[in-house]
Amino acid sequence: MFTDVYNYRLIDLSGFLYGIILPIIWCGYTLGRRVVRNRIVGIDGGNVGYRTMLLRERVASIVYALTLGIGIIISAFMVGIREDKRAIHDFIAGTYVTKNACQKSPEEQFS
Repeated sequence: MFTDVYNYRLIDLSGFLYGIILPIIWCGYTLGRRVVRNRIVGIDGGNVGYRTMLLRERVASIVYALTLGIGIIISAFMVGIREDKRAIHDFIAGTYVTKNACQKSPEEQFS
């Protein structure tokens, strides 16, 4: 029983770290975003930081949970209707998703 709880917490932690840290160190990309060639950037077009990603991922998750999932539905409509394609979590964190490539070279992205 204890090992099951431990394994779930380990999976949750790795998902948390993946969603927060990878876009910070990899110029706004996650593995999936790299494949589809889009990335997360700040509203000013700059790279995202810890605060921004925490707001985007965790605070937005709390908002979605408190609205019992209605926030997710509203976000889907926002992405479909709005010209800038920003959802609720983008407004909370001050981010947007762009197809513009990162200006750093691959070697600089990891330094």
